[in-house]
Amino acid sequence: MPITGLTRGGATYTPEFLVAIDMAKCIGCGRCYKVCARNVLTLKGLNEDHELVDLDADDDDDDDEIERKIMVIADAGDCIGCGACARVCPSGCQTHAPVDAL
Repeated sequence: MPITGLTRGGATYTPEFLVAIDMAKCIGCGRCYKVCARNVLTLKGLNEDHELVDLDADDDDDDDEIERKIMVIADAGDCIGCGACARVCPSGCQTHAPVDAL
């Protein structure tokens, strides 16, 4: 049985949870990070070997090793399926699914 919720007006909806971010499409703009109140996402660096590396906010020396920055899922379990991240994403890089499809 799918999980559903009710809006304040009484309409039912099925939450769709963030399950993946396409690294090739993500532009690392941070819009999804800014709208997520649940700390589901984090920004990472992608090096020339296409490996994810942590970003150090205090150290700009590592920026030479970073090809580009991308958003990744830090804690999928905290996603509440609100879809705010998908609504602000300009690149359409996110995949969402209802919990029964996971």
